[in-house]
Amino acid sequence: RHRTSRQQRLFIWSPPRPPAQPLRLITRTQPSCSPNQEDAQILPRLGFMERTLVLLDVNTRSPIRVLNDNFLSLQLDPSIIKDGWLDFLSSKRLVTLARGLSPAFLRFGGKRTDFLQFNNQKNLAKFRGPGPDYYLKNYEDDIVRSDIALDEQKGCKLANHPDIMLELQREKAATTQLVLLKEQLSNIYSNIMITARSLDKLYNFADCAGLHLILGLNALHRNPDNSWNTSSTLSLLKYGAGKKYNISWELGNEPNAYRSMVGRAVNSTQLAQDYIKLRTLLQSVRYYHRAHLYGPNAGRPRKNAILLLDGFMKNAGSAVDAVTWQHYSMDGRVNKVEDFLKTRLLDTLTEQITKVTKVVNTHTPGKKVWLGGLGPAWAGGLSNLSDTYAAGFLWVNALGMAAAQGIDVVLRHSFFDYGYTHLVDQNFNPLPDYWFSLVFKRLVGPRVLAVRVAGLQRKPQPGRVIRDKLRIYAHCTSYYNHNYVRGAITIYIINLHRSRKKIKLAGTLRNNTVHQYLLQPYGTDGLRAKYVQLNGEKLLMVENETFPELKPKTLRAGRTIAMPPMTIGFYVIKNINAYACRR
Repeated sequence: RHRTSRQQRLFIWSPPRPPAQPLRLITRTQPSCSPNQEDAQILPRLGFMERTLVLLDVNTRSPIRVLNDNFLSLQLDPSIIKDGWLDFLSSKRLVTLARGLSPAFLRFGGKRTDFLQFNNQKNLAKFRGPGPDYYLKNYEDDIVRSDIALDEQKGCKLANHPDIMLELQREKAATTQLVLLKEQLSNIYSNIMITARSLDKLYNFADCAGLHLILGLNALHRNPDNSWNTSSTLSLLKYGAGKKYNISWELGNEPNAYRSMVGRAVNSTQLAQDYIKLRTLLQSVRYYHRAHLYGPNAGRPRKNAILLLDGFMKNAGSAVDAVTWQHYSMDGRVNKVEDFLKTRLLDTLTEQITKVTKVVNTHTPGKKVWLGGLGPAWAGGLSNLSDTYAAGFLWVNALGMAAAQGIDVVLRHSFFDYGYTHLVDQNFNPLPDYWFSLVFKRLVGPRVLAVRVAGLQRKPQPGRVIRDKLRIYAHCTSYYNHNYVRGAITIYIINLHRSRKKIKLAGTLRNNTVHQYLLQPYGTDGLRAKYVQLNGEKLLMVENETFPELKPKTLRAGRTIAMPPMTIGFYVIKNINAYACRR
């Protein structure tokens, strides 16, 4: 290890080590990772010697990872059948918002996946959820009339629901959520009937929005000998095949938690047999004989989940097309904005990815790993916290970390429903995490690049490094964005510091025009804001089907990037013609 001068220390960006091992600055003097000498010489005379200055370069020769084009994807929880929101997925505004995040997968799954029962019938009013008596009958009549009107449409079936209908639905959803919460607290769950009509509505939403549906199947439908009962699934497969629904599949949700949830365990050997049986079942239905299968959708990689994943991969690793697992950053007891800024919290994902990939590579080296059910909090989230700007630090950092460590797809829980962890609220308005996701989709491509950073500190302190609270990730710019030619690079930066940080582009990034997309909270609520501004302009949907224009701010070549405190920014390096991004 070579030491440089007291002022200058270089390190190659890599995901932070586990918190148990204090982070320390790695010093290297390799020519390939050093900033341009001219840049280093001009720093003092430019007058940038503040508390922190960063020199930033990117390896443009080859990507370190190549991810799925659907890297940022979405999830819907089956509870939307119970609380009635499924009937509103035909909303033009909801479909438009979902289409803005395409291409993507749409996973229909969650805690109640294992209580779904398929019934091959159309509208069954008796299966609808509870609601106040004074409007229930007329409300359900309105739903039926809406369904009849949608049936008469060809192609995408879209609707504009009256405000009074949406208001009644919000009341119904609030009442139903109390019932669902009581079930969760008592660990006594009722079955959810997914009818043919329900599946039609779900598939119509996914298809119109340009999303590929992944449908979770009930793994707790068991025979007396504890083997998986396939009767409901076979009926569902036949119906979907008859309608030519292009669907991928998964079985169960967090099988490691079945004992605590319903008092019945399914061990890894049995789960592996169930997946092999499902693969055989798919192959027996001609339309789905090449359908993709994902699993086992294990919970957070603690002891039980890791043991189950290890046994599953040993016995049925080849049966799935990608390995899925879940991660939640915090629980419902967290009640401060500052908790979303803790670097220790942000770094827990790195440890968990390492645990999962180690198990997967032991049994099936090279198998793709997906992060399903990613969200900022359990139990529906936290009002005025997980639905605010502050939660964006966790979300964007998770995307960057997952990409850097080779996670092929990240499924965000949830796109829309009751609660506070969603991208869209019950008034069909985008929340801050939606805008972060939209900008990410527009600018960030699947090719991940290595970031090289040099930090200058006035008084370097051992164990305290810039990268703790200044997180920088780089990708090739999305090929779907026609405003930029192939070869452009997108850098996204999270500044968790309470002071402004200046970043000087060095090496291959020097002397290139930069487009800045700086996302800051809008209004007087600070980090608790539920609105976001882009380069000073508040982001709002213009109408049901029109997004605001995402206008960049042009930074002239050679200009330093100034990141305001506690903000997130995306920066496109134009016309750099990076070799890694041209192919």
